Amino acid sequence: MKFGAIITAGGTSSRFGNTNKLLEKINGIEIIKYTVDAFVNAEVEQIVICANLAIISDIEQIFKGYKNIKIVEGGDTRQASVYNGLKVIDCDFVLIHDGARPMITLNILKDVMNAVVDRKAVSVMTKTVDTIKEVDCDGKIIRTIDRSKLYNTQTPQAFEYSLIKRAHDKFINQSFTDDAGMVEALGQSVYIVDGDYRNIKVTTKSDMALAKIYLEEIYGK
Repeated sequence: MKFGAIITAGGTSSRFGNTNKLLEKINGIEIIKYTVDAFVNAEVEQIVICANLAIISDIEQIFKGYKNIKIVEGGDTRQASVYNGLKVIDCDFVLIHDGARPMITLNILKDVMNAVVDRKAVSVMTKTVDTIKEVDCDGKIIRTIDRSKLYNTQTPQAFEYSLIKRAHDKFINQSFTDDAGMVEALGQSVYIVDGDYRNIKVTTKSDMALAKIYLEEIYGK
């Protein structure tokens, strides 16, 4: 069984500011490097980074000398970026992960890799801890939703390659926000793997301080 990973890095970081968040450094290391190194340490055989054209040269420089890493141009949407990766990767099972989630741990990656072999489609998730309200268009609360069965979706999500490629082929140019939703739309089951509340996505500059704390917890420095 051969495992591959697709790392999405095609966004413009519009909510972050005038720099691309993936190139920002925490303790002297770029966010994207933390992310990719986690998959290298998990011994994933091939990694494809789907990058925004504006940062491809920077990404190439960061990973110069790495083996089994391909860098391809991302698409206009996350779905399109992943599809670009799927067209060039060679694996039996593929993990799909946000480049801006550098706090992914080796233990979670191993759990995902073990689970996807049996389950064919899995998603890292955490139980919702906040009270959730449904609100109408006028801002009035309609009801309180039972949170006991609610989970927050993280990445990676992992799939048997042939399954997720079939989903992307079928739903090309549509607007799915995650890959698990595409597999669900095929009528296939997706199962959860317990995540970590530290596995946040760095979106704004205010996330950087929290990411620094979490990375120091995870890596002990």
